[in-house]
Amino acid sequence: MQIRFAAQHPAGDHSLVVPIAGTARAALERFGAAKTGIDAALKRQRFDGEPGASAEHYLDSDGGRRLLLVGIGSDALTGEGAERLGGTVTARLLTSGEREAVIDLGGIPVSADFAARVALGAMLRSWRHDRYRTRLKDKLKPTLATITIVGAPDGAEARWAERYAPLAEGVFLTRELVAEPANIIYPESFVERVRHLTELGVEIRVLGEDEMAKLGMGALLGVSQGSVRDAQLLVMSWNGGEPGATPTVFVGKGVTFDTGGISIKPAQNMEMMKWDMGGAGAVAGAIKALAGRKAKANVVGICGLVENMPDGNAQRPGDVVTTMSGQTVEVINTDAEGRLVLCDAITFAQKEFRPKTIVDLATLTGAMVVTFGHEYAGIFANDDKLAADLIKSADASGDKLWRQPLGEAYDRLIDSPIADMKNVGPREAGSITAAQFIQRYVDDGVAWAHLDIAGVAWSDKPSSTYDKGATGYGVRLLDQFIADSVER
Repeated sequence: MQIRFAAQHPAGDHSLVVPIAGTARAALERFGAAKTGIDAALKRQRFDGEPGASAEHYLDSDGGRRLLLVGIGSDALTGEGAERLGGTVTARLLTSGEREAVIDLGGIPVSADFAARVALGAMLRSWRHDRYRTRLKDKLKPTLATITIVGAPDGAEARWAERYAPLAEGVFLTRELVAEPANIIYPESFVERVRHLTELGVEIRVLGEDEMAKLGMGALLGVSQGSVRDAQLLVMSWNGGEPGATPTVFVGKGVTFDTGGISIKPAQNMEMMKWDMGGAGAVAGAIKALAGRKAKANVVGICGLVENMPDGNAQRPGDVVTTMSGQTVEVINTDAEGRLVLCDAITFAQKEFRPKTIVDLATLTGAMVVTFGHEYAGIFANDDKLAADLIKSADASGDKLWRQPLGEAYDRLIDSPIADMKNVGPREAGSITAAQFIQRYVDDGVAWAHLDIAGVAWSDKPSSTYDKGATGYGVRLLDQFIADSVER
């Protein structure tokens, strides 16, 4: 879909979108005598002008033009409100038969950023994954090709092009990676799917299993050993800041399919485990967004890419592995594999880049879904400022976070009688003990945060900025964090 900005309505056939602020109806005065019919239509549809509410009418005096009224609320002139406006328009019109829509912001005291985020919301909501749907009915196919925003302040188009269009592209990459089935996206093909980032100036390095074995990554390789797909460690470097300055590092869990290994998962809903690489997908998308907008920061994205399968060579419960850090792990449950991937990836990041800040993202625990459902991701951190900065960026971006505790009492729950630690604790506090495991691999002096995104990488219901399926969670959060806390 294409986004345009214009001073006047384009000629030709298009639907017209008018934002309505709560119960105020001043925006309808422009329609003259037709206002009476519009008011009646709004009343019939119980339209109250609240954010996200919408109603339709057809203008007899204008050749039957479709008029879409979208509520923005009386106090919703925020970035979130702007995105909801744009997303609501796309959701209503994407498969409606309309080819072009005009969103008229005239008369609303909005900023250039607000107008640009209307475009962002509209674009984000347009993404679909129809690649394998060969018999899609015509009425279900997207028709909306262009949205033109009229009446935006000066600077809105530039703000969209320079700040938000690259962000949308990053989100789309993440959604694509997460939505693809596991026979299409596996460690090697994940790498190939992101190689185009070199065209944006991203440096890409890939370590295969032999290289990882030489480095001592016994935990990550242990997860992969039951699969015919070789593990990969993907390193993406964006150097947009001061030359030689220490980078901020993002680490993503990239289990491209998770059967649970020998500790096999129940068959019901196992197909959903294609998105167990949502953390790695978010890191890749964030690097694309940052490179696309030429962020003035040095950022490294590292993705530990594996497939967890239960063949005759698979890791067994009770096995002991040695991690790259030298610490040993008793593998109690092979379905607690993500932390085994992350611990070696984090050790590699520290040895290779000496970062001051590491943020890891992982669809790590079902316990996090029990805790928060599908509204928030959990954040665990060893640094209060980093936690506060990430939560602030989460609030601004819409990728919500809620902080969870860490502590010595929880850490003792993963002590092993025969190794340095177990990869799982007891049933209770499952998300916390997973975070405690990862923390054992964070060097002194490194500010670290772990984001458990298990409940938010995928959605079974649509929102204002995404349809059912892959949400792209994490891209906007990481991009906002770099903008707020790293760029100067």
